[in-house]
Amino acid sequence: MLDLLANATPSPSPTAAAGGGFDLFGIILWPLKWVVELILVAWHWLFTAIGLPPAEGITWVLAIVGLVVVVRAALIPLFVKQIKSQRKMMEIAPELRKIQDKYRGKKDQLSREAMSRETMALYKKHGTSPVSGCLPLLVQMPVFFSLYSVLSSVKVNAELGLGGVGVLGPELTKQFYDASLFGVASLHETLIDAWNTGNTPAVMILVVLVILMIASQFFTQLQIISKNLSPEAKTGQAYQMQRIMLWVLPFAFVFSGVFFPLGVVLYWFTSNIWTMVQQFIVIREMPTPGSEAAKQREERLARKGKAIDSSGKVVPMDKYLAEQQRLLEEAEKAKAQAPKREQPMSKQRAKKQGNRSAGGATSRPQNPRPTGRAAEGPSPSPELNK
Repeated sequence: MLDLLANATPSPSPTAAAGGGFDLFGIILWPLKWVVELILVAWHWLFTAIGLPPAEGITWVLAIVGLVVVVRAALIPLFVKQIKSQRKMMEIAPELRKIQDKYRGKKDQLSREAMSRETMALYKKHGTSPVSGCLPLLVQMPVFFSLYSVLSSVKVNAELGLGGVGVLGPELTKQFYDASLFGVASLHETLIDAWNTGNTPAVMILVVLVILMIASQFFTQLQIISKNLSPEAKTGQAYQMQRIMLWVLPFAFVFSGVFFPLGVVLYWFTSNIWTMVQQFIVIREMPTPGSEAAKQREERLARKGKAIDSSGKVVPMDKYLAEQQRLLEEAEKAKAQAPKREQPMSKQRAKKQGNRSAGGATSRPQNPRPTGRAAEGPSPSPELNK
């Protein structure tokens, strides 16, 4: 392995060696291609060291699987960040909907700018962004294209006696070019190449892989839509778009299966299997609050005498019940201490009430005089009248 690293000298690009033009795409991907070659050769060296034949296709296939493991393991922190970002987006969905309703129907420039400012301020306040949910995919795509570039250039490099950009020297390049899966399908061969050359076993292998890719992607997306979405998330346009993509996305895998080399198809299929297992674990252990998967997890925990407290931790049921009782008492105490809200009074009603109070105060005499016979005083005595 150290000898390979010591002898890793960049080879000229096939285009340049053939007298072609400037390979801008290859130059942009050069650092990632170097890393991809390093990981591939490292896994190939490891499997060769444990006794696998260095020139066999299975050794290089396992090296591609090892590349998937390294790349996807490195993306786990971004995947966790993606989940947290999606949960925060769910939390701020009502506030985001209020902003959208506020500017609904307003198409002038000032309203659009104000809506954009308020939306970005909301994202900044909660430390999230719609783009953060796409980080794993955005990071993985350059690696995928780098692998595609490495495998696509193997045929030209092998014919010219060249190596890759890094540790994949001329000898390993020729070895990779001659390797075949099950002795019938070359790793650099596409479905079109196999069809044109009449290589029926290679066609069957690629078709089976494409079908498995479609099935794994469909099952993963179906799990998310059917089990890991809250009732609120199933009412928006994003949900309808996800349902459409559930049926449209498989056509992308048909395209990839036709035009991509077998090595790239193997990488994509292995990555899909990783995604499917990863999503299964997430849906089972960290489901979206309010989703069907969350209810099923609560039922499983309840059967074990456990529950999820207010902080999201799994605790014994007695501790959970004590916390719920405490929260209920605190809510009742806060409700009792809250000042009573006075009924709002209209201006006209307040004016009438003020006039009534003022009129009553002025009409009340300070020393009321007696009326009737009491006002005339005592009646004269009969003796005086005489």
